[in-house]
Amino acid sequence: QVQLVESGGGLVQAGESLRLSCVASGRTFSSYAMGWFRQAPGKERECVASISANGSSTYYQNSVKGRFTISRDNAKNTVYLQMNSLKPEDTAVYSCGAAQRYVGSAYSTNYRYWGQGTQVTVSS
Repeated sequence: QVQLVESGGGLVQAGESLRLSCVASGRTFSSYAMGWFRQAPGKERECVASISANGSSTYYQNSVKGRFTISRDNAKNTVYLQMNSLKPEDTAVYSCGAAQRYVGSAYSTNYRYWGQGTQVTVSS
């Protein structure tokens, strides 16, 4: 069983930055690929970024490439999402997921465990 707790969301203006954190319980964090997903009102959940179990490979949705960076610290059981140059269209609830696989995935069905989510609101 893995429990995930996100933090770092908030209200910012366009162009500003936020850093999301997701802390996992348990001693097997380093064996899970991790992903950050977001869901805006009236829209489907979408993968923003994912990272492999050892952090060597990453994936980014096209709309966030060059602005967002996913990273992880396995010693701290934490995965991060650094979000720069935020836009109003980035407004959503952001959740982290843990997948029992080595390589990250953009598909939510591959993730077994989820956090409760943290709200990110970007004003124009």
